[in-house]
Amino acid sequence: MSAYARPRSTHPLLRFFRIASLMMILVAIGLLAAITTMHFAIHGAEVQVPALKGMTVAEARSETSALGLNLTVDNRYYSSSLAAGHILTQSPASGAVVRREWRVRVSESLGAQKVDVPNTIGTDQRVAALNLRRVGLSVGATAHLPYPGAAEGTVLAQDPPPHAQGIEGPSVNLLVAAAPDETADGFLMPDVTGMPVVTAQTALTRVGIKFAPPTFVDVAIPPVGEGGTTPKPPVPPGSVIAQQPPAGTRIDQTTQVHLTVAK
Repeated sequence: MSAYARPRSTHPLLRFFRIASLMMILVAIGLLAAITTMHFAIHGAEVQVPALKGMTVAEARSETSALGLNLTVDNRYYSSSLAAGHILTQSPASGAVVRREWRVRVSESLGAQKVDVPNTIGTDQRVAALNLRRVGLSVGATAHLPYPGAAEGTVLAQDPPPHAQGIEGPSVNLLVAAAPDETADGFLMPDVTGMPVVTAQTALTRVGIKFAPPTFVDVAIPPVGEGGTTPKPPVPPGSVIAQQPPAGTRIDQTTQVHLTVAK
């Protein structure tokens, strides 16, 4: 017997399993690296939407641009609490997590209402639009209605009404007379609150708006003023205290108006 023992050769099957195990370990490492890379790629592209309310539009645009977000001013409204040029609302809300390049929509303050809403009723639609633009307002929704005795294109009603205060947006909705043989394409719901229900129903019938039987409710009588305060007058029985749809809503001939009336 030789002084040196010959090493035993590795069994081929055992060698195969060792190689297979090594390959599986390498594949697992590769998958883990890919998952980790994907995780950072996805979450690295996500940002948190900042709080923009109260900022100027320029400040908000700079803030969102630095985060890779796009800012769009969707609407402009009058506000007594925020100066003109500042952000009133935003969507998505602050703190929301979004992808880069996401569009953030905001509304901008026009400051306190300083314009006097012109009276366009009885004027031609084009003249009404010019008068509104002259004071910084625009024409909002326009509905057409055949109306006996009114020339085609004449403004029949407007919302907000003339000289209204505390309006929300810088636009005025118009109801315009159509040709006598033209089918009405819609109406602007008038404000009938405070009217006697019979008067309100007559006004709705006159322009072809349908209404459901009114709902009568009890109304509390306000207490007599104390400490020198002026007492509030009670709501007269039979007067409209609520309406649905609200004033200024665009409706059509299938819409049924619901009135709530004080008993």
